[in-house]
Amino acid sequence: MDTVFGVAYEGGVVLATDQTNARSILMYQKNLDKITQLSSHSAMGVSGPNSDLVNFTEYISKNLALYELSNDGLKLSTHAQANFARGELARALRKGPYQVNILLGGYDESTKTGGSLYFLDYLASLQKVNYGCQGYASNFCLSIMDREWREGMTEEEAVSTVENCINELHERFLISQNNFIIKVVDKDGVKVVKYGADPADN
Repeated sequence: MDTVFGVAYEGGVVLATDQTNARSILMYQKNLDKITQLSSHSAMGVSGPNSDLVNFTEYISKNLALYELSNDGLKLSTHAQANFARGELARALRKGPYQVNILLGGYDESTKTGGSLYFLDYLASLQKVNYGCQGYASNFCLSIMDREWREGMTEEEAVSTVENCINELHERFLISQNNFIIKVVDKDGVKVVKYGADPADN
């Protein structure tokens, strides 16, 4: 029942997820942060069971940190990070698959637009996209993204598109997802734009 949004814009990427941790008919948590920072200029929003979500995101982020330490501070591009994550999903597919669906976004000075967004699913498919959505929310929100996304859009416009998607879910979606967290990845790094409930409030 998780929801993940991503929108690439001129100079960065906006990522957003719901903050619910639930299973079956039980709600465990309403302030979960499902967007994991991978490097100084990349992050991924993940949907799936909390155990796989935590396990996979920590495994990827720690391996990327290890690569940087082992190679004199060399940082992988967002494209390389997405392919590494895809490779690990594929490797696990015939052993013990991770039940995670991912939107991975990052900022690279070397790319034309700066920001790039990648769509990965639990079967280890990988596509570079301008916008994306994971979960049931895609039934409601892909049409909004298709209508509003354009080349050269600003950070404010990208955040507004994501907020329009969240409002649509609050209006139409059967399941209540009250809290969402929105983060931006740009030349200054990863920052929180807003949240419904403070993830640090334990």
